[in-house]
Amino acid sequence: MKERPAHDVTVLLNRVGEGDNSAPDKLLELVYEDLRHLAAVYMRDERADHTLQATALVHEAYLRMVDWKNVTWENRAQFFAVAAQVMRRVLVDHARGRNAAKREGSQQKLALDEAVGFADKNEFDVLTLEEALLSLESLDPRQAKIVELRFFGGLSIEESAHVLKVSATTVKREWTVAKAWFHRELSRKGVA
Repeated sequence: MKERPAHDVTVLLNRVGEGDNSAPDKLLELVYEDLRHLAAVYMRDERADHTLQATALVHEAYLRMVDWKNVTWENRAQFFAVAAQVMRRVLVDHARGRNAAKREGSQQKLALDEAVGFADKNEFDVLTLEEALLSLESLDPRQAKIVELRFFGGLSIEESAHVLKVSATTVKREWTVAKAWFHRELSRKGVA
């Protein structure tokens, strides 16, 4: 993600929380490129005929986020962590809707690339990935949050540490453990 002035984003986030009606549009203008990049990462390995495009994913996630009442936004890193979580939920909701409409059809695929380190060029069903993340969350909520921040949110080790209010060393160590857990879990399910 291209780094936007964190102070400007934080100021606008505070204005959104205070009820300034002009702030959401100004905020979207400031963060749109980064949100679009994040959505493009999600959509990169989706099937060619996917009905949800990156732009629609950005808009759906943003509408869900700025519609929240009485949200206290801390900073840019927290905003993008929430954006990642909301985008993930939009994709999961979309996959569930598609599967409900077409039970025997193919499921949405999401590639976990070598930067994530789960596996090289393997595709995983979005719903299978969501199920694994929920399993990890029941075992270790912080590791699940780290996966969400790093993989889904595209946040760095340092940004993730800031959001979680832990050291970068802790995030790095738990990220390594979480990736190993994911690889083992997805292998057990026969998808890794």
